[in-house]
Amino acid sequence: MRRPFLPPNFTALDAATVLVRWLLGGFFVYMGWQKALHPDLFQDLLREYHIVQNPFALNFIAISLPWFEVFCGLLLLAGIAVRGVALLLSAMLAVFTVVVLHRAAGLQAAEAIPFCSVKFDCGCGGGPEFICAKLTENVLMILAGVWLLAGRGRAFCALYALAP
Repeated sequence: MRRPFLPPNFTALDAATVLVRWLLGGFFVYMGWQKALHPDLFQDLLREYHIVQNPFALNFIAISLPWFEVFCGLLLLAGIAVRGVALLLSAMLAVFTVVVLHRAAGLQAAEAIPFCSVKFDCGCGGGPEFICAKLTENVLMILAGVWLLAGRGRAFCALYALAP
């Protein structure tokens, strides 16, 4: 029996993968938009990591990174260059997760509290969060990106890969 509007051989795994792609894309559009609306606040949060000292570089990151996230999220939602975008976002999330983990460890040592009790605004666009929840969220998003990178999620894509 032919299912209307679905590609041939469309499985539940394909549906779950499309849902993951849309959730990941929507998440990056939303979070990037939150930072893009307030680049001055995002810049202040970036400054707290003490990674970038050059004011020009800090301004550039605070202005461009949120729009990059929105753009990548829109590409995932549309299904354009899914593997490339998944690779970029997974790599970016991996680096960011290590940076957030390092900052949380510093706060935990300074305040002498249990690690999972550390709560701060990491600059993601969602406000202050408990570190264990944030790290879990990031790991799940990295895994979702790796899942898409593995070649799943071709259904409902405008242009899955830029090259044949």
